Amino acid sequence: PDSFCPLGPWLVTPDEVPEIDRLRLTCRLNGEVMQDAAVSDMIFKIPFLIAYISASITLRPGDVISTGTPAGVGSARRPPRTLRHGDTVEIAVDGLGCQISPVLGPEDPLSPGATSR
Repeated sequence: PDSFCPLGPWLVTPDEVPEIDRLRLTCRLNGEVMQDAAVSDMIFKIPFLIAYISASITLRPGDVISTGTPAGVGSARRPPRTLRHGDTVEIAVDGLGCQISPVLGPEDPLSPGATSR
C-alpha cells in the first residue's frame, strides 16, 4: 500500500459537509495526538482557497487541494519528531472517518542497533 500522501478511501460532496468550518482534524502518531484543530482555525478559508486556485487553473470533480497542516507538525516540534519505518499515522476528520496508514520504507540507518549494508 501507498505510504506517502495517501488519500481516501472516502470522497464526500459539499452537501454532505454543510458546515466545513466545524470539522475537527486530528493526527495521531503511534496513538499520541500530534495535531488537533478545527478547520475554522485555518489561516486561509476553504472558499478562498478554491477561488484563488480556480482563478489560475481549472478545477474538476475529484481534484484534490492540499491545504497545509494544523499546528503540531513534526519538523516544527522541539525536538523535531520524524516518521520512522513501522510507525502508524492516524488522520481523522470528525464525522467523516479515520484513515490509518503504516509508515513504510527502509529502516532508519541511523537508528540504534542498525547495521550498515
